Amino acid sequence: MIQETTFAYNPGEHEREKASNSYLMSLVALIAGLPLPIINLLATFFFFLANRKGTYFVRWHCTQSLFSQLALLGINSASFWWTVSIIFTEEKVSNQYFAYIFTVILFNLLEIFSTIYAAVQVRKGKHVQFLFFGNLTNLICRK
Repeated sequence: MIQETTFAYNPGEHEREKASNSYLMSLVALIAGLPLPIINLLATFFFFLANRKGTYFVRWHCTQSLFSQLALLGINSASFWWTVSIIFTEEKVSNQYFAYIFTVILFNLLEIFSTIYAAVQVRKGKHVQFLFFGNLTNLICRK
């Protein structure tokens, strides 16, 4: 799921810190805006905007972090609105709802652990690529 490689050059301390912070931004936003799934994406997006003209190492990791948050936005939004519809309408809680919520929790836990791992490894100067998002980031982010 996560591939660790070496980068073309050894990034400096400042670059490693910014790249690591791009992953930590979503975790901080998770704590601040837990019930609203868009908060993580907005925090990561604004961090991406602030660093879009940074070095390639920083831009690359900001972009990968943003893509991973975009993927979670869809499933988290669906679970949020499904829960709201159960609370405020006549819709009943079903086995499908519990299965979906379990799946969403599983994906979010996987995202949290992979984000923490990526933040720690990037802070050490290692280049971490997520399975799908790393390849997508390679296509989008240019040197």
